[in-house]
Amino acid sequence: MGSSVPRFPVTCKNLSLDIKGNKTDVVLCSYDDHFLVIATQIGAMGTILHARKEEGVSIEPTFNVSSIFGKRDEPMLLACARQLIEHISTSGSSKSLVLSLGLKDHSVETLRGIVSAVIDNCLW
Repeated sequence: MGSSVPRFPVTCKNLSLDIKGNKTDVVLCSYDDHFLVIATQIGAMGTILHARKEEGVSIEPTFNVSSIFGKRDEPMLLACARQLIEHISTSGSSKSLVLSLGLKDHSVETLRGIVSAVIDNCLW
């Protein structure tokens, strides 16, 4: 029997873009059971959120988004995570999302830019 070395179960992409004049680094990783998206303008992780689709009997999907670490009173960050998990789900994946946002600017335009960049380069 030949032995094969298992591949580490992760695929990653790195992006660097300008959003509203701020250099924004984005890392997208796909693991066996979840996606990890890190978007930073400050060189640090920032607020970390977890988003997942609830399995249930309802016809309309339900999504659970929670702040694991960092700002808990920032509805735009939660909205960003919700948009991404909805996109992941409608693309046919059941994986959950861990999202890290270290941003100088929490405006709608900045978060829209991050969502667009992630969707344009998605691993799902």
